[in-house]
Amino acid sequence: MTTSLLSRIATATAGLTLVACGPVNIINKGPLAQKAEYVLYQWHDDGGPGEVKVRIDLTEQQAHYTRGGRDIGWSYVATGKEGHGTPSGTFRITEKLEEKYSGSYGWIEDEWGNVTNGDATPGTRVPEGERYVPAPMPYWMRITGHGIGMHAGVIPKPGETASHGCIRLPKEFAPVLFDVVKVGTPVTISH
Repeated sequence: MTTSLLSRIATATAGLTLVACGPVNIINKGPLAQKAEYVLYQWHDDGGPGEVKVRIDLTEQQAHYTRGGRDIGWSYVATGKEGHGTPSGTFRITEKLEEKYSGSYGWIEDEWGNVTNGDATPGTRVPEGERYVPAPMPYWMRITGHGIGMHAGVIPKPGETASHGCIRLPKEFAPVLFDVVKVGTPVTISH
């Protein structure tokens, strides 16, 4: 009886040791590989002849890119949430800036950098000891005269709206697109 009890304790301890050491793939006897939850973009620009064009589908929350009529990639985007719609129509990129900050939106953070209000404007009351931080919009590509553009940003749930009207691009992809477009590149936005 004592041997049986000791055997069960040893088995349980070995199991706890395996659990404490992290996930283990029993079949391959190695750590489980981390898998990306979503593919946010694909890019295969051949750099060949023709102009780049951008087509954004507000329903799909995706952008499709062509060069000289050839498909060169796609990406998820996050456009304007309810009350902050992204306009549809045909536009052209009118300004490109690698570093830009919003003049309309940002957040409030405390002295340790903790966000206390994630949806603030420059007119939002800032509690004592905290500060307003304008939202960064890196790789800014303006398409309207009233502050709508494409830029790197967070896409919290691919396929869903999230912005204040701008077109957010995946952070890793925005510099790639920024490098191949120019002032004058056409951007079509539709439902």
